[in-house]
This record gives sequence, structure tokens and C-alpha cells, in this order.
Amino acid sequence: MSFRLTGLLLGAAFALGAQANPAKPGGDTTTTKTGANAYSMPAANLSFDKRLDFSVGNSFFRNPWVAAPATTDARDGLGPLFNTNACQSCHIKDGRGHPPAFDGDNAVSMLVRLSVPADESQQHRDYLRTLGAVPHPVYGGQLQDMAIPGAVPEGRVNIRYSTQTVRFHDGSTVELRRPHVSIDQPGYGEPGPQLLASARIAPPMIGLGLLEAIPESALLAGEDPHDENNDGIRGHANRVWGAAREHTVIGRFGWKAGQPSLRQQNAGAFAGDMGLTSALMPADDCTAAQGCERYPDGGKPEVSNEVLDAVTFYSQHLAVPARRNLSDPQVQAGERLFLALGCAGCHTPSYTTGEHASPALSHQKIYPYTDLLLHDMGDDLADNRPEFEAGGREWRTPPLWGLGYASEVAGQPARYLHDGRARTLLEAVLWHGGEAEAARNRVLAASAREREQLIAFLESL
Repeated sequence: MSFRLTGLLLGAAFALGAQANPAKPGGDTTTTKTGANAYSMPAANLSFDKRLDFSVGNSFFRNPWVAAPATTDARDGLGPLFNTNACQSCHIKDGRGHPPAFDGDNAVSMLVRLSVPADESQQHRDYLRTLGAVPHPVYGGQLQDMAIPGAVPEGRVNIRYSTQTVRFHDGSTVELRRPHVSIDQPGYGEPGPQLLASARIAPPMIGLGLLEAIPESALLAGEDPHDENNDGIRGHANRVWGAAREHTVIGRFGWKAGQPSLRQQNAGAFAGDMGLTSALMPADDCTAAQGCERYPDGGKPEVSNEVLDAVTFYSQHLAVPARRNLSDPQVQAGERLFLALGCAGCHTPSYTTGEHASPALSHQKIYPYTDLLLHDMGDDLADNRPEFEAGGREWRTPPLWGLGYASEVAGQPARYLHDGRARTLLEAVLWHGGEAEAARNRVLAASAREREQLIAFLESL
């Protein structure tokens, strides 16, 4: 039977839909740039001198680092083990990454988090407090599939897919693909049966400073871990380690909200993805068993505070592109469906940012479509790998702004969800389970026309 906006669902749509979605999802920071470079523009309200700072950060984000020793001492110290030699290699044109396209393809814009189950030892308790998980004793917290000359890569990521068919109430079907991740050619012995591995593609970079500027109180106001309002949604914030002040804070960034700030997120990426140390992250992911002390480093630290500040400023001020096709009746109908289906229960449409160190990001009305909280997404999306207070079935709600530009920026069909398994937005919706299962079931009951309207709305963001 076709899904119709009647009765209770229609009432819910009007109640939630009183708040119109503006053409400028990033407030005054919004860019009007379209096409392949839509994600790579500075916040539109940055002053001239701050745009120069943005350009400096862009150069360190885009250009490759090299192994030490080198004549370029501002960019040396890569490795010995790493995933990529430049931030831009993972965040392609500041957009999302993708899984390997075929067996043997480089996994450069997708990484694999590693850990083992925790025991009761003090060392493991310390790991859980500061890292959120217990790293593998040999392979560390992340598989690094590249190495400088003379060093041995940790292994090669291999992904194979199985398929399953989902049937709509009208009889039409969609084939979903489920990834199965393994590590081939392990460079330091078999990881063992306790290994927990979680594949993650690089998320898009737009609007991150605005997300950082959302007041903590606004995020915590959305928590409902015990489902006291009986809507089936039990979002909660991740509480993570803040390295700068050495205490627990609210997580916002990463697929499981495992990082509290962009500065710490960037320092963690330098250390884990490129083997580069900083004052905030003085150790990379190389373990004692791998003997990385044998290789030259680029200084202590390898990433100076000035470089880390520049990259952080850049990542804070990448603008969100303006929405398109807001007056299209298909888009407007799709927005009403989005609200009536219950999608806004996690993908909160709007916030107003608070005071931020950057005036450009302060006091902006924004429309990111996320609550930045953790939600149980069911067994099908589970990686069974905890991270701080995020369980093995839980993921942070990803922002939806900029979705309509994803394939243009990528230069190929974009991939969605944490591991890139979804080849279309509809596939991404159909993988939702757990707290989102009721919304997914309503999509399965929708007519073909209504499904087209929903996708038209998502592509307008």
C-alpha cells in the first residue's frame, strides 16, 4: 500500500515544517560556487587577511609531505608507516572518500580502524579513557598500508561484497551490497582472531567550523538515551578525551564522534594517516613491535603548532554551498516527506551557532541536518567496535548539507555511509535500521513518486 501523508503523519509534517529551509545552509559563510569546486571555497564572510590565512592552510592540506631527511623541512617526516602523504588525497577536493573500486585498487581515501577487546588491566583502562579503544598490540589503532622506502607496510585492504535484495510494497526492488573487509599480506604477522576492524571512508570537509560552533547545550538538549518521549530514538553524545586540557569532553567529529575539536581531529589525522607527530599528538601509530625508531624523523614535533593552526583554520572555514531547486514542487514535497517519515528525529535541520574564536562562524543560523549524537543503527550497519561511549552498533548522525554536490565534487558517482557501501542515496536510506528502522519501513511503503520526491529533496541540500 502506498505511503500517504495523511492523519498523524500529515500533522507531524506541518508541525515540523513550519521552519523553512533557507538557500544559505551555512548562514553568511555560504558559498554560491557550484560544480567540482563547490566544497573548496572559503567562508564567504571571511575578511581579506583571513582569506590569506585560509590559503596558507590550504597549501599544507593539499601539498604532499615527504620522508626525512629532506630539503623541505616544513613538510618532512612522513611515515615510516602511513596511509597517504597529503590530506587532500583522502578528502578528494575536500569531499568524501570512496572504497577501493576493484580488488587491488588503492584504499587511499578509506582507512581501517583497528582494536582488540578490552580486559580489566590498568593499561587497557587507560587506553579506553584516552583513546576510546584498545589498539592492537602490533598493528596499533589503524591499518597503515603504505611505508617509506625500507619499511614494511602493515598490509593491504581487501573488500569483497555480497548482495541482498530489498523489496518495496509496490513490488519494485533495490539490490544492496554488503562489504566484507579483510587484511591481506600482513607485514608483521597474523593479527589474530581478536582483531576488531572498522572500514571508514573520509567524510566531506564543508561546514566543520560551524559544527564546532554549535553550543554544547544545544547538542545535549537533543539527548534522549532512555527514549523518554517514546519516539524510538535514543540519541546520546559521545564523551571523549580532550587532549589539550586532558579531561573528558563532548565528541563531535568522526564517524563515531570520537574527536572533540577540529584541532585534535587534524592532529590525530596527521599522526594516524601520515605518521606525523605534533605537540598535541606526540606519538604516531607505529608500535614498538614495528621498530619505527630505526628510521629518521622530521623533528620533534614534525608538525609545528603554526602548521597545525593553519590546517585547522582551513578546515574550520570551508564553506557550505548554497542549496538548489528550493522552489521545485518535487523538492518541496520531498521535504514534507522527510519530516513526516521521522528523518528529522536524528537529522536535526537547524541550529544557531554560539560565540566562536572566529567571528565568521559566530551567531550563524545554519541548516546541517544532524544532531551530532550517537544512534543505534542496527545490526546491518554495525561494526561491533566500540569507541569511547559509542557502541558497536552506534554511529554519529552525519550532516546532510551539500549532498547534492557530492558526485560533482568526486568526479564520479559518490559513495555513502561510513564504509561507502551505498551507491545511491536511496541505498543509504535502506541500510538504516535500529532507531531508524521505523522511518526505513515507511520508505518501503512509499510510492515510487514519493521516493523520487524524497531523493529530490536530499539532492537539493
